[in-house]
This record gives sequence, C-alpha cells and structure tokens, in this order.
Amino acid sequence: MNVRRSAAVLAATAVIGVAATPVAQAADPSPSASPSVAIPSGLYGSTDPSFDGVWRQSLALLAQDTVGVEPAAKAVDWLTGQQCANGAFAPFRADPAKPCDAKTPVDTNMTAAAVQALAALGGHDAATGKAVTWLKSAQNKDGGWGYTAGGPSDTNSTSLVIGALTAAGEQPKDVVKSGKSPYDALLGLTVPCDEDGGGAFAYQPGKKGELAANADATAAGVLGALGKGMAARAADKASAASCADGDLTPPQAAAGGAAHLAQAIEKDGHLKSALAGSEDQPDYGNTADAVVALAAQGGAERAAKPLKWLEENGPAWAEQSGPSAYAQLIFAAHATGSDPRDFGGTDLVQRLNATGPAPQSAEKTADAAEKADSESDSDSASDDGVSVWWIIGVGLVAGIGIGFLISGRNKGQQP
Repeated sequence: MNVRRSAAVLAATAVIGVAATPVAQAADPSPSASPSVAIPSGLYGSTDPSFDGVWRQSLALLAQDTVGVEPAAKAVDWLTGQQCANGAFAPFRADPAKPCDAKTPVDTNMTAAAVQALAALGGHDAATGKAVTWLKSAQNKDGGWGYTAGGPSDTNSTSLVIGALTAAGEQPKDVVKSGKSPYDALLGLTVPCDEDGGGAFAYQPGKKGELAANADATAAGVLGALGKGMAARAADKASAASCADGDLTPPQAAAGGAAHLAQAIEKDGHLKSALAGSEDQPDYGNTADAVVALAAQGGAERAAKPLKWLEENGPAWAEQSGPSAYAQLIFAAHATGSDPRDFGGTDLVQRLNATGPAPQSAEKTADAAEKADSESDSDSASDDGVSVWWIIGVGLVAGIGIGFLISGRNKGQQP
C-alpha cells in the first residue's frame, strides 16, 4: 500500500475517497526537499507530514515492534497525541492541543494504521478502544469502509480496518452493519474467475458496477480476507492459490487474490505501476505488500521470487522514500522469515531507526555512556595514583559506550 497514497492522492481523497488507491504504502517517491511545516522531534521522516504523518509513524512503530525494537517514548507519545477526542486520527495535526472539529480531515486509513501500531506496542487500550469505536461508527451498510466516514467502501480501507480490529482483539466477522460484515464487503469486490483479472480484488466498483482487477487492492484484500494486519506472518503450511466461483468464503477469496498476484509477478518478479504518458515502472511498495500477502496466504516459499527482487532493489527505493518504505520492507522480511538486518546486504532496522528519534534502548545506552565518561573524567582528575589496569578498564568501557553514543546521535541527526 503506497502513500499511494502520495500527498497529491491524499489531498484528492480528502474530497471523498475519489482516488484509485488512498493511503497505504510508502512515502511520496519524490518527497519535497523543504517541508512546509516544522517536523516534530518525535516524528519519523523529514518530509512534509501534512498528508502522511500518522501513516508513516504508525508503520515505523509497528515495524520496530515487529523486530523487537522498543521505540522512543516521544515517538509513541507523538502518535497518541494525534488522536482526536472521538477516537479518530487525521494524517497530521500541527497543534494537537487544538481540539478536532468538523474540518479536521480524519480518515479510516490513518486510524486503522494507528490502532495496529499501538495495539502491537501494548499499554494503549484506551486509545485503541476509542479508535475502534470510531471505526465501527464509520462502517457502511455493506459491511465495509471507505477512506473517509460515509465514503463508498473500498478494498484497501476495509482490509486495513479488519487488521485493526484483529489487532485490538475484535472478531471482524462479528462487526456487523445492516447484517453485513467486513468480509461480505470484500467478497463483493472480488473479480469473477471468467473475467479479466479473475480472482483479484477491485479497489471499488466502477460507475456501472464493473470490477477491475487492482494489484494494490488485491495485496490488501488477501490480508483482509485472512483477517490479518500489515505485519502478518507466513502461513504455517502452504495452501492452494486458485480462483473459485460461486458463494466464496473469505479463505477462498484470499486464495484467488494470491493466485492473481503470483501470476502478475511471475514474469519480472515484481508488480508494475503505470503513469500516464510514461512506460510502466516497477512498483516497489505494492511488491512488498504482495510478498506479505503471498506468504500469509500460502507460505514463505510462494513469495520467494518477489522477495529476491526486493532484496536486490528495495533498499535503494526505501532510501529515497522514507520510513514507511523501510517499514514495508521489514514487513516483507518478517512475513517470509528473512533477516531484516541483512536484507540484500542492508540493515533495514538501522536505516529505519535513523529516520527518527533513537529507540529507547539506544537512548539508555547513550545516557549510560555519558555517565561513564563523566565519572571517568572526575576520577582521573582527583586520583593521580590510579593503577594502569584500572585506567585501561575504564578506557575500554568508555570506548564501547562512546560507540553506542555516537551511533545514537547519528541516528537522531539523520533525516
């Protein structure tokens, strides 16, 4: 899911989810060099957060938790401070002290992403509970969700909310509106097998009700149909990926979506994106999402080919795109059992950490190093008769501490 969700797309969807794929992948592939708003110290990324602040923060925190990293307290506080009193989240609130009102552009995607992150971190039941209550209030009569409350249901938003419900301990099948669950909405967005793109998910129905296969929506829809979130693990055992007609079950819909993704990726090892007036380009973010979806539905082996392509090409893309992109690659590594600290030779965890405040473990190490340095200087000044071996010991400890300290400071200074 891509902020594909670029700033331009998000601005358009604010009008009522008109974009083909609202919020959910990495940062804008060509981020602005000079943000128009000040970047809060607790926020990950250095580009203008107006359209994706909560999104990229949620993905960064969720990815850190996935690999066992304890995020900086101020990073978590920044995210929780973005929540409105009614439980919803907007992409970015420059002044969190100012109450949300009818003009605050809250949406389901930001809210669902924040729930997934905060639920994973634990200790935020009040915040996630309020957010889930708001999400339920925004559910459509077909059982799904649109990008904005009241907007037409789409596969991406519905799937993100399913992941949030699951993360918060809810059973998505029991979250019903007018007799319809989120799974009913997703099943209604699957392309019939005898049509072009059979088995895939459409983003939304066309003007005449037609369903067009959409790779972005399909990757999201597979996870949604499985009841899983963005940081899904690989299936314990391989299951068939094939299209089925008739009265589908959610697992059958997921299998059809996985079959479509596998076919789309087979030739080049990656998905493509088409831009008006230009040749098709590799779609890094959607390929990362497809890796997670394929692994979650059929096991890690099914995602081996696109994973290999990502390992070779993904880190360079993430370096240009920012924290959400690094998070997506970490999710892909996590889903397939790969090492995110050696992803094609790149330490994705270190790179992600460097885009924002240093994790708590690094902060504590830095504090300890500074204390050791201070005590060492004080003792040296007051005791000229200290032994050579004591000096060597302190030097070794301080050297190790300084290494971590420099690492922590460098992380904090990088964009």
